[in-house]
Amino acid sequence: MKKKFDLTGKRAIVTGGGSGIGRAIAIALAGNGADVGILELNEEGGSAVVDEIRSAGGQATCFACDVSDLSSVQAAFSKATDGNPLDILVNNAGIAHIGNLSNTTPEDLDRIYAVNVKGVFHCLQTGVGMMKSKGGAIVNMSSIAAHVGISDRFAYSMSKGAVHAMTLSVAKDCLSQQIRCNSISPARVHTPFVDGFLSKNYPGNEAEMFEALSKTQPIGRMGKPEEIGDLVLYLCSDEASFITGSDFPIDGGFITLNN
Repeated sequence: MKKKFDLTGKRAIVTGGGSGIGRAIAIALAGNGADVGILELNEEGGSAVVDEIRSAGGQATCFACDVSDLSSVQAAFSKATDGNPLDILVNNAGIAHIGNLSNTTPEDLDRIYAVNVKGVFHCLQTGVGMMKSKGGAIVNMSSIAAHVGISDRFAYSMSKGAVHAMTLSVAKDCLSQQIRCNSISPARVHTPFVDGFLSKNYPGNEAEMFEALSKTQPIGRMGKPEEIGDLVLYLCSDEASFITGSDFPIDGGFITLNN
């Protein structure tokens, strides 16, 4: 019987695959047969994930990349594909920002835009160009912040709203090229970033604040990176061949049940 979610022979690129959610995505794709190129600003983190994947028998390589720089993206994609068509692109790289309309500076907005919006644009444009010969699957990392109002997330929400809109546009424009484009919208996910945030901002009260943040999801906990990785795996597989132009909340009920 055919194995479900088999990506054997497929070439994938995961941006920001060196930690947290990106790491889980890279491991999920490689664990199901894909040859994964991890594009990372933090090469040390990306290389560590590559070692982890290879030690488990998978295929992966890390390439230095600043998604905000088009020339860096083009060079990294070229190295990652080595002249072969690209089958899978996961736009996961992104940065966070805390602030409302009043206290967000133009510099803050520019920094978020450069990575979360322009960076996704750079990767979409480059990746679609490498998929045109045989089609492919794209998954963009959006957020619940693209769908509901969240306090003190003005610039971040703007950027994820743009990712959601770009997903719809690419899905529509690339139908004839057999390129599928979807997005996912996580709520809070327990990653090293969360632990670092709590340690920095709530020293001595990390456990209490972790519990409070966990309970903002109606299901009562944060998501796990592996759960995000499994959803991306499905959307990149042939089993999801009838799905394009869709956003998938993975949020413990946050969008629909938190009223």
